[in-house]
Amino acid sequence: MDKIGIVGAGTMGRGIAQFLAGAGSEVILHDIKTQYVEDALESIEINLTRSVEKERITPDKKQKTLNNIEITTDLKDFRDRELVIEAATEKMEVKKKIFQDLDTICEEDTILATNTSALSITGIAATVTNPERVLGIHFFNPVPVMKLVEIVRGLTTSEEVIQECQDFVAAAGKTVVEVQESPGFIVNRILIPMINEAAFLLQEGVASADDIDTAMKNGANHPIGPLALADMIGIDVCLSIMETLQEELEEDKYRPCPLLRQKVRADQLGRKSGQGFYNYS
Repeated sequence: MDKIGIVGAGTMGRGIAQFLAGAGSEVILHDIKTQYVEDALESIEINLTRSVEKERITPDKKQKTLNNIEITTDLKDFRDRELVIEAATEKMEVKKKIFQDLDTICEEDTILATNTSALSITGIAATVTNPERVLGIHFFNPVPVMKLVEIVRGLTTSEEVIQECQDFVAAAGKTVVEVQESPGFIVNRILIPMINEAAFLLQEGVASADDIDTAMKNGANHPIGPLALADMIGIDVCLSIMETLQEELEEDKYRPCPLLRQKVRADQLGRKSGQGFYNYS
């Protein structure tokens, strides 16, 4: 698949665009405002420049990657795309509207994927005419660095679409795991409750944020502590995933920590807002 469309120019969307453009695909990156996609392109160029300075890529590789990225605010530019990956906000109603629009714009055989962290692939697929072409392609942040991609099969996803996307993502250089649709898939089903429990420890005054993270780094050999990881992911995203787990699985063990809600209400979302469990200003 050479022609890719990406909906959403936030952290995940721009990361996916950078990675796939670097792997040789022609990428169109979309968002609802020109400023959003221009900022995303600038961020990608900064990231690539750093990679050149650290001798991870050549200047020629940087330029080829940038040449492979176009930006747009018009979904109609996705008419000729072979694969479209939605990486918009983690809200079901927003994603459904995007897929409804794509269904009227894209060709019948265009594969439509969502980068959702936890939401139902089947529910999203139900909004399009050919739901067998819808699946989850879940990248992890930061996309150019993280090796794993979860390929998520919804109830109606065809075997052909699953295989084609597995082959494409693996050829681009990622490690692929196939997942049957389940809230949180594999990684977030395990990871986010751990972050939630770390937030409970902090809320209850059991230990400081730094000591909680130090304990997990040195006691469990984690490369980053759970609270610092929450700041990297986005505390709002962590809360959204916990809410999805609780709603879908109906178990008390998935009850979101009230401290997560307080952080989100205070707009202390982590690195992207400059303040989360740690201060980044």
